[in-house]
Amino acid sequence: MTQQKDYDVLVIGSGAAGLALALELADQLKVCVLAKADLDETNTRYAQGGVSAVMDPADSVESHIEDTLQAGAGICHRPAVEHIVRHGKEAIDWLQSVGVPFTTTTDERGAKVVHLTQEGGHSTRRVVHADDATGLAIETTLLERVKQHPNIELLDWHIAIDLITLGKLGTTPDRCVGAYVLDRRNSTVMTIRASWCVLATGGAGKVYLYTSNPDIATGDGVAMAWRAGCAVANMEFVQFHPTCLYHPKAKSFLVTEALRGEGARLLLPNGEPFMQRFDSRAELAPRDIVARAIDHEMKRLGADCVYLDISHKSPEFILSHFPTISQHCKTFGFDLTSEPLPVVPAAHYFCGGVLTDLAGRTSLPGLFAIGEVACTGLHGANRMASNSLLECLVTARSAAGAIKSQIVARPRLPTVPSWDESQVTDADEEVVVSHNWDELRRFMWDYVGIVRTTKRLERARRRVHLLRNEIGEFYANFRVTSDLIELRNLVQVAELVIRCALKRKESRGLHFTLDYPTVDDRNYQRDTILRAGDFG
Repeated sequence: MTQQKDYDVLVIGSGAAGLALALELADQLKVCVLAKADLDETNTRYAQGGVSAVMDPADSVESHIEDTLQAGAGICHRPAVEHIVRHGKEAIDWLQSVGVPFTTTTDERGAKVVHLTQEGGHSTRRVVHADDATGLAIETTLLERVKQHPNIELLDWHIAIDLITLGKLGTTPDRCVGAYVLDRRNSTVMTIRASWCVLATGGAGKVYLYTSNPDIATGDGVAMAWRAGCAVANMEFVQFHPTCLYHPKAKSFLVTEALRGEGARLLLPNGEPFMQRFDSRAELAPRDIVARAIDHEMKRLGADCVYLDISHKSPEFILSHFPTISQHCKTFGFDLTSEPLPVVPAAHYFCGGVLTDLAGRTSLPGLFAIGEVACTGLHGANRMASNSLLECLVTARSAAGAIKSQIVARPRLPTVPSWDESQVTDADEEVVVSHNWDELRRFMWDYVGIVRTTKRLERARRRVHLLRNEIGEFYANFRVTSDLIELRNLVQVAELVIRCALKRKESRGLHFTLDYPTVDDRNYQRDTILRAGDFG
């Protein structure tokens, strides 16, 4: 018999957003946090730069808001930007209160304050950090707190297969009431019922051949929400981080934007700087501009990579500011203090996702989405550096408040049927999964990458439809595995990206197409929204 567990809140994902929400709710509710690998294997862990927040008296909330709006290329939601930015200092104070060890310095009065660095798109220093491993410091600290709380159960190596909704059970009105979950250790499926489900699954970088994301970033939350009937928005806006280390064994190693904030220069293979030809802000231009500039120069020259050089700074400065990166580079034979690093762009961050309000509510009652999986309107067409962790923390705490407000009126959980495997068998050829995974990521990189055309997008759409049908048939006939679940989710996310990209017939922010190279505010200064039942 399939195992069933009941909780007040099921949190799918163990990054900053999921853990922060769990901590905010656990004093009043029984919470389960689901992680499909080790608990700390999250996108949060690999975030090097920091959290943007107005902490300096010389800075202002208004300045942070305007910088964010400018980076978002005209389609940020101002109320979302204002809400999240205005709660920035509060989020930092909360992180400090739970013990996150941010890097500090001494101000002119001799008082100890958080050290601030500057990254692309910001008009001043406002990025709070823990050396060059901020995400790791946040993830580790929050996880320690969560493990100590008696009302939080942690299930690692468990991957959600699909959400359970009243609509799927033939009942109205529709509501999310749990999820079917695969225990990866013993390949059994359990039923988890919950009054509220929260998607905190992060991004979908693994839909591309080259990405800064860890292997767990397979778009699970977006795909599950879409299959459950939720609206998604702005999936065409995929941020490619300009600088990932170029080395055959340096899998997914991102070289933080903070290097450029501290004076690192981008160079051609002959040592010539080039960013000043593309933007007056040079290396501090927003990521979409820097990534396209690198892509242009690599294609123009037929080069495999460009170079990032901070060796003009003293070794003491470099080692004190970037100890983690310096050490990691050494494992691949590079000395950050004396030579430039070979770098290439890679898929990094999705600005779109499941459409939510500022408290993480989706269009399906009982289902919330927070962090990168969600589209709140903060990022618009391009995310400004270090606004992502800020969004995770602020929306997690807002979502917690919304859930607390519903405790008295929560509905009873329905009877849910167990997962049925009576009509399926074990897969006879796993090579089908691995082949389709490879094909999907390659054509997404080639046809739906940094620079797009309508012809490439149409070609990708035809390919993704064939793959989706093939994977759907495989899913229907064989027992689920974690690889199959992730592939099914990735092909769904790929289709949503392609459909959104085809709908936007202009170039804006992270979406650049050679067929429509200019901005068209008259027709496209708005979100690209897909809803259940939409076609095209």
